[in-house]
Amino acid sequence: MTRLKDIRLIALDLDDTTLRSDGSLSGQTRAAIEAAIDAGLEIVIASGRALHSLPKAVTEIPGIRYAVTSNGAAVVSVADGERLVSLTLHPDTVHELIAIFGGEPLECFIDGQAYCDAQYIANPVRFGCSEAYVDYVKTTRLPVEDMKRFILDNVDRLDSVDVLCGGAGHRDELWEKALSLPGAYITSSSPRLIEISDAGAGKGASLRRLCAILNIPAGAVAAFGNGDNDADMLAFAGLGVAMKNATAACIASADLVCGSNDEHGVAQMLYKIIGDKQKQ
Repeated sequence: MTRLKDIRLIALDLDDTTLRSDGSLSGQTRAAIEAAIDAGLEIVIASGRALHSLPKAVTEIPGIRYAVTSNGAAVVSVADGERLVSLTLHPDTVHELIAIFGGEPLECFIDGQAYCDAQYIANPVRFGCSEAYVDYVKTTRLPVEDMKRFILDNVDRLDSVDVLCGGAGHRDELWEKALSLPGAYITSSSPRLIEISDAGAGKGASLRRLCAILNIPAGAVAAFGNGDNDADMLAFAGLGVAMKNATAACIASADLVCGSNDEHGVAQMLYKIIGDKQKQ
């Protein structure tokens, strides 16, 4: 396991990791992120969210330069949205996806913007969205009446497609079907979602690409997460940190477990890292 004093880059998942369960960034965590940046650490957002769905409370923190978005389908410059890495779904995969899931409620990400089934945005709770994230859905998604047609019209531009299965009652069946898709990376950040990207995507894979660009070895990376879609990123990092509220798969990939997102677990660990570096 990487020594805290050797860490140079910290990758932070957002929802239920850096953000509290109500979707907000606590003052304690913001202060810890700012202190880490002041100490010379590279702080990178690593989220399943699309670029334009990232919370301003995080992206407006001075010194955060990069974000791994859409589960690794893109690595972007936070300041101007320039893509350092871009992986779109192959059209053949998209056609197969629509053949399988065309009758399910869907959302998709294109060039950092989220689009979703109009029925979902009208009543997110009906599709398994928690009350805490209703405003997030309504303010970050653009509604589409015919998602199947919209996706096919943009077949060569899709960062990812999500199957909204929170209210479906047959998630396991849908998951097995998703695993049969050719050329696809399948993951989930929430029990209500099946998230589908290009086979080369994944937070871990694209964090590796960013680290190569920045010339930072895996052994100098710490990554924090809580979901199944964070497991590969924690496995890649020299120090993988799972939240106390993490899924079993995420914890299994981690080197250690910190306090939950509502206990400011990220902030506590950041101060430990900063403290060890300052002892050098």
